[in-house]
Amino acid sequence: MYDKTILSNGLKLVTYAMPRMESVSIGVWIKVGGRYESRYNKGIAHFLEHLVFKGSKKYSCKQIKESIEGIGGSLNGFTSEEMTCYFAKLPATKQFHALEILIDMTINPVLNPVDIEKEKFVVLEEIKMHRDLPQSYVHDVLEQLLWPDHPLGLPILGNKETVLRINHDDLSSFQKRYYSPRNITIAACGRLKHDKILKKIKTKLGGLSGEYKNTYIPVTDYEGKPKLRFIRKNTHQTHLALGCYGIHRDHADRHIISLLHVILGANMSSRLFSEVREKRGLAYDIGTQIKGFSDTGIFSIRAGVDNDKLSQAIEVIIRELAKIKRKPVLPSELRRAKEFYIGQLRLALEDTLDHMLWIGEPTLYLNKTYNFSNILKEVQRITPSDLRRVARDIFKAGAMRMAIIGPLKRNKEQRLYAYIRDL
Repeated sequence: MYDKTILSNGLKLVTYAMPRMESVSIGVWIKVGGRYESRYNKGIAHFLEHLVFKGSKKYSCKQIKESIEGIGGSLNGFTSEEMTCYFAKLPATKQFHALEILIDMTINPVLNPVDIEKEKFVVLEEIKMHRDLPQSYVHDVLEQLLWPDHPLGLPILGNKETVLRINHDDLSSFQKRYYSPRNITIAACGRLKHDKILKKIKTKLGGLSGEYKNTYIPVTDYEGKPKLRFIRKNTHQTHLALGCYGIHRDHADRHIISLLHVILGANMSSRLFSEVREKRGLAYDIGTQIKGFSDTGIFSIRAGVDNDKLSQAIEVIIRELAKIKRKPVLPSELRRAKEFYIGQLRLALEDTLDHMLWIGEPTLYLNKTYNFSNILKEVQRITPSDLRRVARDIFKAGAMRMAIIGPLKRNKEQRLYAYIRDL
């Protein structure tokens, strides 16, 4: 069972005791990410994540890193479209020291102007690295097509102009506004006791004030005609990302779309891996990805293919999407997909860090945790007709977007467009 407490100031704590483990994983989750930004300050949430590690009022940058890594632990953070998370995994005997460090660096970052100026160039190098990896950058291009003129369609890292524009006052104001108790969830899993962690958090954060509860700009899922964007680059391989609107994170069909992901491209047994790579040798890397946000989502297919075989690969991909809309999945294939989906979740929940990540996000955004037994029952009830229904709902030509990076010849554009148009 999960233990959860909401402090009087709105801050949430959720824990899961795993007494046989030797580790504890702790995460401080903040309800802010790329979609809460504008064109003017794009990338500030990610930039602030970098600066938090540079030192707090109580701990220097060196002390933050060495106090965790020096005892065999790991420390990291990430910024996504809707959240920022700072987390550590370490021996259970050191959990309270780690909790204190995570809290202080998150709530009391120094934001030294000298560090800010130096870190700008670190982030600019990160942006360059991302742009130089077409297999990653192609997803940014796809999301621009899905959500034009909306924060979800802009890169989380920002761009050169927005990063160079950020200053101390911007960061301080952003941190004070969004890192308020109602936007914070602390999650912990491992060999722990909820009451002891709660006591520590009340001491450190019980008096934290700030009533701001953030909001975001809702999205419009634009349908009508498929859209394509080509970025010509002299690469030895053509990278494509084909995607459409998915479903939000707590949608009733979330397990159904996850099974579509498993069947189409989550592993080496998937249809796309078999048809595109194994049978035809058109790609080394191909797979699917799903993401759910508060009010929308994305289902995407990514592949790196031979420059001369792009049309053939896209034709096969579109054929597989049309097939799963048209023909029911065989019971044997559905059974294997369910076993993979449940098995992967079961294995992940054995790890304190993965388990912490699993309970942290829904507590932050939905104020609830999922129950594995209930998920198992929900997944077992899914039928081939459920998969066909959801496939028909999302794999529609008018909602399809495709981004391609590579040495594409201009006379191929209309042909590639026709594949999607006829889905």
